[in-house]
Amino acid sequence: MRVLAIDMGTGTQDILLFDSEQPLENCVQMIMPSATEIAARRIARATREGRPLVLTGTVMGGGPCHWALERHLEAGLPAYATPEAAQTFDDDLSRVAAMGVTIVSEDEARRIDGEALRVRLQDLDLEAVRAALSRFEVETRFDGLALACLDHGAAPPGYSDRLFRFEHLRRVVERRNDLRAFAFLPEEVPDYLTRARAMLRCAAPEGVPTVFLDTGPAAALGALQDPLVAQQEEQFVINLGNMHALAFHLRGTHIYSLFEHHTGEVTARQLEEFSERLMEGALRHEDVFDTKGHGVFYADAPRVRRPLVAVTGPQRGKLRGSRLEPYFAVPHGDMMVSGCFGLLWAFAERHPQHREELISRLGVERLADGT
Repeated sequence: MRVLAIDMGTGTQDILLFDSEQPLENCVQMIMPSATEIAARRIARATREGRPLVLTGTVMGGGPCHWALERHLEAGLPAYATPEAAQTFDDDLSRVAAMGVTIVSEDEARRIDGEALRVRLQDLDLEAVRAALSRFEVETRFDGLALACLDHGAAPPGYSDRLFRFEHLRRVVERRNDLRAFAFLPEEVPDYLTRARAMLRCAAPEGVPTVFLDTGPAAALGALQDPLVAQQEEQFVINLGNMHALAFHLRGTHIYSLFEHHTGEVTARQLEEFSERLMEGALRHEDVFDTKGHGVFYADAPRVRRPLVAVTGPQRGKLRGSRLEPYFAVPHGDMMVSGCFGLLWAFAERHPQHREELISRLGVERLADGT
């Protein structure tokens, strides 16, 4: 069995092609620029060449591509975007227009001057993944897809994106207290998670079993596959992504508490303080939200006040030498695809016909059974 796992971040997209006929360590993996980084580079090309820009495609992750578009407009160059592509920059299209972007229909976009540089926005580009695999003589067939991205959700006008995102996290945990509750089948993804739904639409033509998981829980599920982390009675897992930092106090997949912040807005000292106070039950929602973070949620009372602190994510160096004495988790010997290992676990949980095969290969039988 072959499952393609893609963990779409802000700086990188981490790709793992699981093949049950290979040792897990031999499965093909790629750490490539993220979709938003690729779009940003293409937008920058239009700016350098002094050309109009036409954006089509779907809503996708922002950050780098948003900043590149701002630079393009600041250079006095025209930019056009179809409505769905424009949602990448703001769910309120009037605010995108206020940036200086002209919103056009698909037909209008096709008729714009041929000198314009056309950039298609999409988080998932399976054609590019297949092209890369084929250049190395890797079979491009897969029997399942496991996809992750971080979706703030389409907040109502005037409502905080950060708060809307955090309320989604809280709702999932309140409904079922388990990291694996963040794993959705395509038809289960809430309508307000527009980025996730767009990513899944790109995958739909494949017609294979698919699962979607948020990047933070994916990384935590991956970190739990490190043998040292797995053997602890409780775990405090911090995923330091390029854009977001998400911390969980866990007992296996059971969630005691969590906080989420922006990696670029939080210092190493703040991470230490927030983590220690969360473990003590003293961190307030306002402490995080008022420092440009998302929030804090307590779901249950922990038994261990100072569990092992396991850190993963591309910005984990932020806590190197920290007083938290962090352990840098390396599931299956590879930190950068922690999210992909978590995705494989999520795929196994949501597609029971493949559960036994995948769970045994990942070595998480005890955690998967809740023991």
